[in-house]
Amino acid sequence: MFKKEVYSERRNRLKNKIKSGLILFMGNQESAFNYPDNTYHFRQDSSFLYFFGLDLPNLAGLIDLDSGKEYLFGNDFTIDDIIWMGKQPEIKELAAEIGIEYTEPLDHLGNFLRNANNQERIIHVLPFYRGDTIIQFCNLLQINHTEAENFISVDLIKAVVELRSIKDKYEVEELIKAAAIGYKMHVTSMKMAKPGIIEQEIAGVIEGISLSYGASLSFPIILSQNGETLHNHFHGNILEEGRLLLTDTGAETNMHYASDNTRTCPVGGKFSQKQKDIYSIVLSGINHGISLTKPGVTYQSIHLEVAKVLAKGLTELGLMKGNPEDAVREGAHAMFMPHGLGHMMGLDVHDMENLGEDYVGYDNEIKRATQFGLRGLRLGRRLQPGFVLTNEPGIYFIPDLIQKWKAEKINSSFINYDKVLNEYSGFGGIRLEDDILVTETGHQIIGKRIPITIDEVEETMRS
Repeated sequence: MFKKEVYSERRNRLKNKIKSGLILFMGNQESAFNYPDNTYHFRQDSSFLYFFGLDLPNLAGLIDLDSGKEYLFGNDFTIDDIIWMGKQPEIKELAAEIGIEYTEPLDHLGNFLRNANNQERIIHVLPFYRGDTIIQFCNLLQINHTEAENFISVDLIKAVVELRSIKDKYEVEELIKAAAIGYKMHVTSMKMAKPGIIEQEIAGVIEGISLSYGASLSFPIILSQNGETLHNHFHGNILEEGRLLLTDTGAETNMHYASDNTRTCPVGGKFSQKQKDIYSIVLSGINHGISLTKPGVTYQSIHLEVAKVLAKGLTELGLMKGNPEDAVREGAHAMFMPHGLGHMMGLDVHDMENLGEDYVGYDNEIKRATQFGLRGLRLGRRLQPGFVLTNEPGIYFIPDLIQKWKAEKINSSFINYDKVLNEYSGFGGIRLEDDILVTETGHQIIGKRIPITIDEVEETMRS
């Protein structure tokens, strides 16, 4: 954990943003794997971690905005627990570690909430994303599950997004640790990308690295020689000479800060000329996007500028035609990159996505687009110092999408369908991704940059 003053300061800043009522942060519970005592690896709720710091199940934090009191609700461990788990700190000790004076058993929380509700005091909660949390909340208030959404507070969502969006120096240090683990994972994946290897072998080894140095993966590993499938979690293919292996993976530190990087390498260690051509376009795109990243610029505009780089490169190869700027305006490039350039990152790999993408990535100034491809951009708003985000352009040859667009004559004035189908069928996909901190004067790649140029990748695979 961070120092208790960090958590106290965060809660004080939150209190200054909401006028009255109770703010409830419910920690996560254990979740059974296949019977009650055999549970999934525990992952605490990220907003609970941000304000209360305790990485243990069955806790709740409550802030009374009217009295100023802060409470930690939880039960002390019994002797039966201690026999199996060893001696554990008492709730009062845990509360002291995060600067909280008042503690109560967890079963007292229901009375607090029902009394407040009966007095028509506002109870602010964040959106629910787990069924067991909804059930617990409704049981505490003795309400029907259909009423739970009435307590979701837009004021609280906006306040939490505002605070968590700006990463302090302690958080940046954790993100750098996560990046160091991710570096080891990606370099290992490159070195193992040899013909005859089953994808699962690589996925297993790099997951082991994340567990050796941190808490876990930051998301399920995406690793496939079928890189045209954007989030491919199937790892059963045998790697073939000349194919491309796309690896999109990251780690969480023991404090649950994430990394998220993507690299694409040639199975066997040598890019073909055709692969170099496409790879070079994507590399130009990511580098251009990073160069534009600074405070005051909207990420939506950076997405579109990167799209122009991709469209220009594809036009030079004869896969697209016409004016690249016109093509991007019409969304023609999205057949090759049907996703957004990036997203926020922090305690969640898609930071705060459970609070609602449009609250996190957009605001009153910048609204989400409706155009195919651009509407998938998770972060469009104007950048501020302290934002941490991903930059992840790609070019993919997705057979079903290409056939659909060709049949419907979508953007046929900008796409050379015959060349795409005749010369790039089975190519796969290339994506490159770095994690970026927005600084006061520009940007910083978080951690040591994973090998990314063609020469760096091939050299890494040889070593």
